[in-house]
Amino acid sequence: MLNRVILIGRLTRDPELRYTPSGTAVATFTLAVGRKFKRDETDFIPIVTWTKLAEHCANYLSKGRMVAVEGRIQVRTYDTQEGQKRWVTEVVAEDVRFLEKAGTSTGGSPDFAGKAPRNDGHDDRWSDLGREVNLEDIDLVDRSGDDDIPF
Repeated sequence: MLNRVILIGRLTRDPELRYTPSGTAVATFTLAVGRKFKRDETDFIPIVTWTKLAEHCANYLSKGRMVAVEGRIQVRTYDTQEGQKRWVTEVVAEDVRFLEKAGTSTGGSPDFAGKAPRNDGHDDRWSDLGREVNLEDIDLVDRSGDDDIPF
């Protein structure tokens, strides 16, 4: 079984930071993620972050910033004060990458902060995310005469 999600989008509001009664930081924000169907549509996806990641998001992210979020989908229920059961679907983020420097979310191409070496044990899978690709950068292989294609 696998529960993994990767999203790239813009924050619709500033993150909201709270603390649990035991003192654990939790930050929530909503990510606007575009999708193409018959027309351009946007999904607004609630994101939850915990502990140090929550504090970093609250301190360094703001409305309009583009981020990449990696985590898992969580579905939970709770009862309202009126006794009604409510269902909530959200993404619990395990990694949030800031894809723009502060102040660049209003246009232009993002300047990716992921290029700096990291010393926190995370890999840099997304360090080139959004980088413009030129045809000269791609090695094209002509397989038109290759009859031994394994699939």
